[in-house]
Amino acid sequence: MLIGNLDGMTVFARVVEEQSFSGAARKLGMSKSAVSKHVTKLEDSLGIRLLNRTTRRLSLTDAGSTFYLHCARIVEEIETAEHALTDLRGTPRGILRISAPLTFGQRFLPNVIADFMELYPGLKVDIHLADHMVDLVAEGFDMAVRITRLRDSSMIARKLADFNGQLVASPDYLAKRGMPRKPADLSDHDVIAYTNVPNPNVWEFEGTDGPTSVRVNPVLWCNNGEFTAVAAKRGLGIAAEPEFIIAEALHSGELVPVMPEYSTRLGGGIYAVYPERRHLPTKVRLFIDFLVKRFNDGLATEMRGPCAKINKVEHQGRDVLSDVLES
Repeated sequence: MLIGNLDGMTVFARVVEEQSFSGAARKLGMSKSAVSKHVTKLEDSLGIRLLNRTTRRLSLTDAGSTFYLHCARIVEEIETAEHALTDLRGTPRGILRISAPLTFGQRFLPNVIADFMELYPGLKVDIHLADHMVDLVAEGFDMAVRITRLRDSSMIARKLADFNGQLVASPDYLAKRGMPRKPADLSDHDVIAYTNVPNPNVWEFEGTDGPTSVRVNPVLWCNNGEFTAVAAKRGLGIAAEPEFIIAEALHSGELVPVMPEYSTRLGGGIYAVYPERRHLPTKVRLFIDFLVKRFNDGLATEMRGPCAKINKVEHQGRDVLSDVLES
């Protein structure tokens, strides 16, 4: 009975992870009706209901919760075995699921992914762009590109590049309100806050006198850096932005640096992050190697634009235990 149910167990596990038949169908490349039939056949063979179905949502029965834990482990072992065989062939197969920040992904990843897929035509890519940090394991991602400072965790990270943060404002805003000279002056200015950080109302800096922080009074909050940069161009206030978002605006003069002698805590690194596993799938390893090469071959320079000299990434091949604050 087990061999006959392996397909059903795989489909059932994906339905639970996606919390819908349609989501599982999309991930598995199947029709929604086929997914439903697999689950129904599995329930019939086991003689027990695994899912409660309503028109609005799915939920696990008690038996389904217990069965899913075992299914997830079995499916993972099957995938590991398949990955091992793929390693022997040296050709990635299946679907590579990637999470990446919205603006960074839109600007810099389409060509990277297209070139990678041309190298490996047997591979499909499912990329999810969002500015919040996703749970790679719970949401079924193979890896993520993260732009942040690192924290210790069960994630593995490979550094791709460094990036800097910069306070900026429009010339019109500064002509009206004046140029702040030190972080404490920001309390008297309008600021635009990025909310995918632990405390968007407290900005931290490093200067000649060491670290300092200031509580700001935002006139606008947003969870997307592209949006806050446009708001700064329109003269709504001072924004803290990564250089890859504002490089062109700084070069054109639409935005100007504010207190450049103070470095912001916004800076950090760009990392390829993936769950700690006993066996890293070939598709993930090859894509990370491809990312490293692209950054070394000029993507880092493209990202920083004409505004700053690129720092070479040291220890390029080193994997470290890490977590990330935001995408």
